[in-house]
Amino acid sequence: MATYEIMNSYREKYANLVNWFILTEVMRGAPEKVYEAASHLIKAGGKRVRPFIVMAMAKALGGWEAEKASLPIAAGVEIFHNFTLIHDDIMDKDEFRRGVPTTHVVYGVDFAILAGDLAFALSYKSMELAKVYGLPPHILARSYETLTEAAVRVSEGQAYDMMFEKMESVSYHDYLKMIYLKTGALIEASARLGALVASAYNSEVKANHIEAAGEYGRFVGISFQIRDDILGVFGDPKITGKPRYNDLRRGKKTLLVLYAYDHAETDEEKGLLREVLRGRVHDEESLRRAAEIIAKTGALAYAEQMAMSLMRNALQVLDDLPVVDSEAKTALAELARFVVEREK
Repeated sequence: MATYEIMNSYREKYANLVNWFILTEVMRGAPEKVYEAASHLIKAGGKRVRPFIVMAMAKALGGWEAEKASLPIAAGVEIFHNFTLIHDDIMDKDEFRRGVPTTHVVYGVDFAILAGDLAFALSYKSMELAKVYGLPPHILARSYETLTEAAVRVSEGQAYDMMFEKMESVSYHDYLKMIYLKTGALIEASARLGALVASAYNSEVKANHIEAAGEYGRFVGISFQIRDDILGVFGDPKITGKPRYNDLRRGKKTLLVLYAYDHAETDEEKGLLREVLRGRVHDEESLRRAAEIIAKTGALAYAEQMAMSLMRNALQVLDDLPVVDSEAKTALAELARFVVEREK
Protein backbone atom coordinates (compact mmCIF):
# COMPACT_ATOMS: atom_id res chain seq x y z
CA MET A 1 0.00 0.00 0.00
CA ALA A 2 1.21 3.50 -0.82
CA THR A 3 2.20 5.91 1.93
CA TYR A 4 -0.08 8.75 0.72
CA GLU A 5 2.23 11.36 2.22
CA ILE A 6 0.72 14.42 0.53
CA MET A 7 -2.85 13.27 1.17
CA ASN A 8 -2.11 12.58 4.84
CA SER A 9 -0.48 15.99 5.23
CA TYR A 10 -3.53 17.69 3.74
CA ARG A 11 -5.93 15.51 5.74
CA GLU A 12 -4.26 16.43 9.01
CA LYS A 13 -4.24 20.13 8.15
CA TYR A 14 -7.85 20.18 6.98
CA ALA A 15 -9.10 18.01 9.84
CA ASN A 16 -7.52 20.35 12.39
CA LEU A 17 -8.97 23.41 10.67
CA VAL A 18 -12.43 21.90 10.31
CA ASN A 19 -12.49 20.57 13.87
CA TRP A 20 -11.46 23.98 15.19
CA PHE A 21 -14.05 25.78 13.11
CA ILE A 22 -16.88 23.43 14.04
CA LEU A 23 -16.18 23.33 17.75
CA THR A 24 -15.34 27.03 18.25
CA GLU A 25 -17.38 28.85 15.61
CA VAL A 26 -20.46 26.68 15.06
CA MET A 27 -21.19 24.16 17.84
CA ARG A 28 -21.89 26.73 20.53
CA GLY A 29 -25.19 27.42 22.25
CA ALA A 30 -27.62 26.39 24.96
CA PRO A 31 -28.70 24.06 26.34
CA GLU A 32 -25.16 22.75 26.37
CA LYS A 33 -26.22 19.11 26.44
CA VAL A 34 -27.78 19.13 22.96
CA TYR A 35 -24.64 20.71 21.48
CA GLU A 36 -22.54 18.08 23.23
CA ALA A 37 -24.71 15.36 21.71
CA ALA A 38 -24.54 16.96 18.25
CA SER A 39 -20.73 17.07 18.41
CA HIS A 40 -20.27 13.63 20.02
CA LEU A 41 -19.27 11.80 16.83
CA ILE A 42 -17.28 14.78 15.54
CA LYS A 43 -15.12 14.67 18.66
CA ALA A 44 -14.67 10.92 18.18
CA GLY A 45 -12.65 11.54 15.01
CA GLY A 46 -13.37 10.17 11.58
CA LYS A 47 -11.74 10.25 8.16
CA ARG A 48 -12.99 13.75 7.24
CA VAL A 49 -13.11 12.69 3.58
CA ARG A 50 -15.84 15.14 2.61
CA PRO A 51 -14.31 18.36 3.99
CA PHE A 52 -10.94 17.20 2.64
CA ILE A 53 -12.44 17.02 -0.86
CA VAL A 54 -14.10 20.45 -0.51
CA MET A 55 -10.88 22.19 0.52
CA ALA A 56 -8.45 20.26 -1.69
CA MET A 57 -10.64 20.77 -4.77
CA ALA A 58 -10.96 24.47 -3.95
CA LYS A 59 -7.19 24.78 -3.68
CA ALA A 60 -6.48 22.62 -6.74
CA LEU A 61 -8.69 24.78 -8.96
CA GLY A 62 -8.58 28.16 -7.21
CA GLY A 63 -5.39 28.40 -5.17
CA TRP A 64 -4.88 29.36 -1.54
CA GLU A 65 -7.57 32.09 -1.51
CA ALA A 66 -10.21 29.57 -2.54
CA GLU A 67 -8.88 27.10 0.01
CA LYS A 68 -9.30 29.68 2.80
CA ALA A 69 -12.79 30.67 1.69
CA SER A 70 -13.89 27.03 1.53
CA LEU A 71 -13.37 26.30 5.25
CA PRO A 72 -16.93 27.18 6.42
CA ILE A 73 -18.35 25.20 3.49
CA ALA A 74 -16.18 22.18 4.32
CA ALA A 75 -17.18 22.39 7.99
CA GLY A 76 -20.85 22.56 6.98
CA VAL A 77 -20.51 19.42 4.89
CA GLU A 78 -18.87 17.57 7.79
CA ILE A 79 -21.59 18.67 10.22
CA PHE A 80 -24.24 17.53 7.75
CA HIS A 81 -22.49 14.17 7.36
CA ASN A 82 -22.49 13.67 11.12
CA PHE A 83 -26.20 14.50 11.24
CA THR A 84 -26.80 11.58 8.86
CA LEU A 85 -24.63 9.29 11.00
CA ILE A 86 -26.55 10.10 14.18
CA HIS A 87 -29.87 9.22 12.55
CA ASP A 88 -28.45 6.22 10.66
CA ASP A 89 -27.17 4.72 13.91
CA ILE A 90 -30.61 5.06 15.46
CA MET A 91 -32.31 3.39 12.48
CA ASP A 92 -29.70 0.64 12.25
CA LYS A 93 -29.57 0.20 16.04
CA ASP A 94 -25.76 0.40 15.93
CA GLU A 95 -24.10 0.73 19.31
CA PHE A 96 -20.59 1.76 18.26
CA ARG A 97 -19.09 4.09 15.66
CA ARG A 98 -15.52 5.33 15.38
CA GLY A 99 -14.69 3.14 18.35
CA VAL A 100 -17.06 4.93 20.75
CA PRO A 101 -20.69 4.35 21.80
CA THR A 102 -23.11 5.93 19.33
CA THR A 103 -24.94 9.15 20.15
CA HIS A 104 -28.25 7.48 21.00
CA VAL A 105 -26.49 5.02 23.33
CA VAL A 106 -24.91 7.87 25.28
CA TYR A 107 -27.74 10.39 25.22
CA GLY A 108 -30.85 8.30 24.53
CA VAL A 109 -32.82 8.00 21.30
CA ASP A 110 -35.04 11.06 21.75
CA PHE A 111 -32.14 13.37 22.52
CA ALA A 112 -30.05 11.90 19.70
CA ILE A 113 -32.83 12.65 17.20
CA LEU A 114 -32.86 16.24 18.43
CA ALA A 115 -29.07 16.41 18.24
CA GLY A 116 -29.22 15.22 14.64
CA ASP A 117 -31.82 17.85 13.81
CA LEU A 118 -29.58 20.51 15.36
CA ALA A 119 -26.59 19.31 13.36
CA PHE A 120 -28.64 19.54 10.16
CA ALA A 121 -29.48 23.18 10.91
CA LEU A 122 -25.92 24.01 11.96
CA SER A 123 -24.55 22.69 8.68
CA TYR A 124 -26.25 25.61 6.92
CA LYS A 125 -25.25 28.05 9.66
CA SER A 126 -21.63 27.02 9.11
CA MET A 127 -21.89 27.68 5.37
CA GLU A 128 -23.42 31.09 6.09
CA LEU A 129 -20.16 32.07 7.78
CA ALA A 130 -18.37 31.77 4.42
CA LYS A 131 -19.45 35.39 3.81
CA VAL A 132 -17.00 36.43 6.52
CA TYR A 133 -14.27 34.57 4.63
CA GLY A 134 -14.96 36.55 1.48
CA LEU A 135 -17.09 34.14 -0.53
CA PRO A 136 -19.32 36.07 -2.98
CA PRO A 137 -23.08 35.86 -2.25
CA HIS A 138 -23.95 34.25 -5.59
CA ILE A 139 -21.46 31.43 -4.96
CA LEU A 140 -22.85 30.96 -1.45
CA ALA A 141 -26.38 30.75 -2.86
CA ARG A 142 -25.31 28.03 -5.30
CA SER A 143 -23.56 26.25 -2.43
CA TYR A 144 -26.82 26.12 -0.49
CA GLU A 145 -28.53 24.64 -3.54
CA THR A 146 -25.81 22.02 -3.92
CA LEU A 147 -25.97 20.86 -0.30
CA THR A 148 -29.78 20.87 -0.34
CA GLU A 149 -29.89 18.64 -3.42
CA ALA A 150 -27.41 16.30 -1.77
CA ALA A 151 -29.58 16.22 1.37
CA VAL A 152 -32.55 15.10 -0.71
CA ARG A 153 -30.53 12.37 -2.39
CA VAL A 154 -29.05 11.10 0.88
CA SER A 155 -32.55 10.76 2.33
CA GLU A 156 -33.71 8.89 -0.77
CA GLY A 157 -30.70 6.58 -0.53
CA GLN A 158 -31.34 5.82 3.12
CA ALA A 159 -34.97 5.02 2.29
CA TYR A 160 -33.92 2.60 -0.46
CA ASP A 161 -31.40 0.99 1.91
CA MET A 162 -34.10 0.39 4.53
CA MET A 163 -36.60 -0.88 1.95
CA PHE A 164 -34.03 -3.27 0.46
CA GLU A 165 -33.65 -5.00 3.83
CA LYS A 166 -37.22 -6.28 3.47
CA MET A 167 -36.90 -7.25 -0.21
CA GLU A 168 -35.62 -10.64 -1.37
CA SER A 169 -34.53 -9.57 -4.83
CA VAL A 170 -32.42 -6.49 -5.57
CA SER A 171 -30.47 -5.96 -8.80
CA TYR A 172 -26.89 -4.74 -9.07
CA HIS A 173 -28.27 -1.60 -10.69
CA ASP A 174 -30.58 -0.99 -7.73
CA TYR A 175 -27.70 -1.49 -5.33
CA LEU A 176 -25.41 0.93 -7.19
CA LYS A 177 -28.18 3.53 -7.38
CA MET A 178 -28.77 3.20 -3.65
CA ILE A 179 -25.11 3.62 -2.66
CA TYR A 180 -24.75 6.57 -5.03
CA LEU A 181 -27.67 8.30 -3.32
CA LYS A 182 -26.75 7.34 0.24
CA THR A 183 -22.97 7.87 0.08
CA GLY A 184 -21.86 9.08 -3.34
CA ALA A 185 -24.18 12.09 -3.56
CA LEU A 186 -22.68 13.94 -0.59
CA ILE A 187 -19.13 13.22 -1.72
CA GLU A 188 -20.11 14.37 -5.22
CA ALA A 189 -21.52 17.56 -3.66
CA SER A 190 -18.28 18.05 -1.71
CA ALA A 191 -16.25 18.09 -4.91
CA ARG A 192 -18.76 20.39 -6.64
CA LEU A 193 -18.69 22.76 -3.66
CA GLY A 194 -14.90 22.96 -3.79
CA ALA A 195 -15.02 23.72 -7.51
CA LEU A 196 -17.78 26.28 -6.97
CA VAL A 197 -15.64 28.15 -4.44
CA ALA A 198 -12.67 27.94 -6.81
CA SER A 199 -14.72 29.51 -9.62
CA ALA A 200 -14.82 32.75 -7.59
CA TYR A 201 -11.02 32.95 -7.71
CA ASN A 202 -10.16 31.35 -11.07
CA SER A 203 -12.09 32.52 -14.13
CA GLU A 204 -10.97 29.40 -16.02
CA VAL A 205 -13.28 27.25 -13.86
CA LYS A 206 -16.50 26.99 -15.86
CA ALA A 207 -19.79 25.18 -15.32
CA ASN A 208 -18.53 22.08 -17.13
CA HIS A 209 -15.52 21.92 -14.80
CA ILE A 210 -17.77 22.13 -11.73
CA GLU A 211 -19.82 19.27 -13.15
CA ALA A 212 -16.65 17.28 -13.89
CA ALA A 213 -15.42 17.84 -10.33
CA GLY A 214 -18.74 16.36 -9.20
CA GLU A 215 -18.04 13.31 -11.35
CA TYR A 216 -14.74 12.84 -9.52
CA GLY A 217 -16.64 12.93 -6.24
CA ARG A 218 -19.29 10.54 -7.53
CA PHE A 219 -16.70 7.96 -8.58
CA VAL A 220 -14.85 8.32 -5.27
CA GLY A 221 -18.10 8.12 -3.29
CA ILE A 222 -19.36 4.92 -4.89
CA SER A 223 -15.96 3.22 -4.58
CA PHE A 224 -15.85 4.40 -0.95
CA GLN A 225 -19.14 2.63 -0.18
CA ILE A 226 -18.12 -0.54 -1.98
CA ARG A 227 -14.97 -0.61 0.15
CA ASP A 228 -17.11 0.04 3.23
CA ASP A 229 -19.25 -2.98 2.36
CA ILE A 230 -16.10 -5.09 1.96
CA LEU A 231 -14.78 -3.98 5.34
CA GLY A 232 -18.16 -4.77 6.90
CA VAL A 233 -17.57 -8.44 6.11
CA PHE A 234 -13.81 -8.82 5.92
CA GLY A 235 -12.48 -5.90 7.99
CA ASP A 236 -10.95 -6.17 11.44
CA PRO A 237 -13.41 -4.74 14.02
CA LYS A 238 -10.46 -3.52 16.10
CA ILE A 239 -9.47 -1.33 13.16
CA THR A 240 -12.85 -0.43 11.68
CA GLY A 241 -14.50 0.29 15.03
CA LYS A 242 -17.65 -1.50 13.80
CA PRO A 243 -18.99 -4.99 14.59
CA ARG A 244 -18.08 -7.64 11.99
CA TYR A 245 -20.90 -9.14 9.89
CA ASN A 246 -23.38 -6.46 10.95
CA ASP A 247 -24.48 -5.91 7.34
CA LEU A 248 -24.95 -9.66 6.85
CA ARG A 249 -26.85 -9.94 10.11
CA ARG A 250 -29.29 -7.22 9.01
CA GLY A 251 -29.80 -8.63 5.53
CA LYS A 252 -28.14 -5.71 3.74
CA LYS A 253 -28.22 -6.14 -0.04
CA THR A 254 -24.58 -5.37 -0.76
CA LEU A 255 -22.79 -6.09 -4.02
CA LEU A 256 -20.88 -8.85 -2.21
CA VAL A 257 -23.96 -10.85 -1.19
CA LEU A 258 -25.88 -10.24 -4.42
CA TYR A 259 -22.97 -11.44 -6.56
CA ALA A 260 -22.25 -14.42 -4.28
CA TYR A 261 -25.90 -15.50 -4.38
CA ASP A 262 -25.93 -15.39 -8.19
CA HIS A 263 -22.69 -17.43 -8.39
CA ALA A 264 -23.15 -19.90 -5.52
CA GLU A 265 -22.24 -23.43 -6.66
CA THR A 266 -24.30 -25.61 -4.32
CA ASP A 267 -27.80 -25.62 -2.92
CA GLU A 268 -26.35 -25.31 0.58
CA GLU A 269 -24.45 -22.15 -0.34
CA LYS A 270 -27.40 -20.62 -2.15
CA GLY A 271 -29.76 -21.52 0.67
CA LEU A 272 -27.56 -19.89 3.31
CA LEU A 273 -27.12 -16.73 1.26
CA ARG A 274 -30.87 -16.61 0.63
CA GLU A 275 -31.44 -16.62 4.38
CA VAL A 276 -28.77 -13.91 4.77
CA LEU A 277 -30.58 -11.75 2.21
CA ARG A 278 -33.79 -12.28 4.21
CA GLY A 279 -32.06 -11.09 7.38
CA ARG A 280 -32.63 -14.42 9.13
CA VAL A 281 -29.03 -15.40 9.89
CA HIS A 282 -27.67 -14.18 13.22
CA ASP A 283 -25.35 -16.80 14.70
CA GLU A 284 -21.63 -16.16 14.31
CA GLU A 285 -20.76 -19.50 12.74
CA SER A 286 -23.32 -19.19 9.94
CA LEU A 287 -22.23 -15.60 9.28
CA ARG A 288 -18.61 -16.73 9.08
CA ARG A 289 -19.65 -19.44 6.62
CA ALA A 290 -21.48 -16.84 4.51
CA ALA A 291 -18.30 -14.75 4.40
CA GLU A 292 -16.38 -17.80 3.18
CA ILE A 293 -18.90 -18.31 0.37
CA ILE A 294 -18.63 -14.64 -0.60
CA ALA A 295 -14.88 -15.01 -1.00
CA LYS A 296 -15.14 -18.40 -2.73
CA THR A 297 -17.60 -17.26 -5.41
CA GLY A 298 -15.36 -14.39 -6.47
CA ALA A 299 -17.71 -11.75 -5.07
CA LEU A 300 -14.92 -10.15 -3.05
CA ALA A 301 -12.65 -9.93 -6.11
CA TYR A 302 -15.52 -8.59 -8.23
CA ALA A 303 -16.30 -5.82 -5.73
CA GLU A 304 -12.63 -4.91 -5.41
CA GLN A 305 -12.26 -4.71 -9.20
CA MET A 306 -15.33 -2.48 -9.51
CA ALA A 307 -13.95 -0.13 -6.85
CA MET A 308 -10.61 0.00 -8.67
CA SER A 309 -12.32 0.80 -11.99
CA LEU A 310 -14.23 3.67 -10.39
CA MET A 311 -10.99 4.95 -8.88
CA ARG A 312 -9.34 5.03 -12.30
CA ASN A 313 -12.31 6.99 -13.65
CA ALA A 314 -11.86 9.54 -10.86
CA LEU A 315 -8.19 9.97 -11.73
CA GLN A 316 -9.06 10.53 -15.40
CA VAL A 317 -11.50 13.28 -14.45
CA LEU A 318 -8.83 15.05 -12.38
CA ASP A 319 -6.50 15.14 -15.38
CA ASP A 320 -9.05 17.12 -17.37
CA LEU A 321 -9.61 19.90 -14.82
CA PRO A 322 -7.98 23.41 -15.03
CA VAL A 323 -5.65 22.83 -12.07
CA VAL A 324 -3.64 25.73 -10.63
CA ASP A 325 -2.18 23.85 -7.64
CA SER A 326 -0.60 20.53 -8.61
CA GLU A 327 0.08 19.47 -5.01
CA ALA A 328 -3.61 19.72 -4.12
CA LYS A 329 -4.42 17.72 -7.26
CA THR A 330 -1.96 15.04 -6.10
CA ALA A 331 -3.69 14.95 -2.71
CA LEU A 332 -7.02 14.35 -4.46
CA ALA A 333 -5.51 11.62 -6.61
CA GLU A 334 -4.02 9.92 -3.56
CA LEU A 335 -7.41 10.08 -1.84
CA ALA A 336 -9.06 8.31 -4.78
CA ARG A 337 -6.51 5.50 -4.41
CA PHE A 338 -6.74 5.47 -0.62
CA VAL A 339 -10.51 4.88 -0.46
CA VAL A 340 -10.17 1.55 -2.27
CA GLU A 341 -7.25 0.35 -0.12
CA ARG A 342 -8.15 1.62 3.35
CA GLU A 343 -8.62 -0.74 6.30
CA LYS A 344 -11.14 1.39 8.19
